[in-house]
Amino acid sequence: MTLKLVIADKNYSSWSMRPWIAMTAAGIEFEEIFFNFNMPGWKAAIREYSPAGKVPILTDGEVTVWESLAILDYLHERFPETGIWPDDWAARAHARSISSEMATGFTGLRGHYPMNMRRSVPDRAPSEAAAADIARVTAIWRHARATYGTGGDFLFGAKFCGADAMYAPVVSRFTTYAVEVGEVEQAYMAAVRETPAFKAWQAEALKEPWIVDEDEV
Repeated sequence: MTLKLVIADKNYSSWSMRPWIAMTAAGIEFEEIFFNFNMPGWKAAIREYSPAGKVPILTDGEVTVWESLAILDYLHERFPETGIWPDDWAARAHARSISSEMATGFTGLRGHYPMNMRRSVPDRAPSEAAAADIARVTAIWRHARATYGTGGDFLFGAKFCGADAMYAPVVSRFTTYAVEVGEVEQAYMAAVRETPAFKAWQAEALKEPWIVDEDEV
């Protein structure tokens, strides 16, 4: 049975990016079902897959999973050999904690720096709320790298995992808006950007010609 992942615009949809990049990096095959935010009736079309009416949505036969973290947990259980979450129980708990924090927080960062992979906006100074979120994100990255990531380039070592997927859109945002970060964070961002999965998503995002006004600054 082929897994299907329902997503929206690659240039703008940070939530769509998370499971897509996680599955691609893990080598999990899936069929992509794509919706353009500017397409008439796109919300109603998405509700045919999930009553929540939001992307991303994963279908696996008769099973439907929505929300990024729920999808990552399902993939971990369905394909445990792919390492969506770290093998070590303490590292796995930490990865899930910082991923949950990403899923539920950082509204200042999201609102001030919307995801946009086609643009370079280096002169947009952070708002007070965005600056606080940036400080927290960089602290999360430094702690994870120092505590769990010494064996490789990612947050939890040599393997790109679900936590990296959850923060990949932040890497994109920090790059678009030239957010100033330290050497540890710069090295981590470079490692994420060099993954084949990130490059593949970005290449497709750059091909999208349409504009979503609310995500342009």
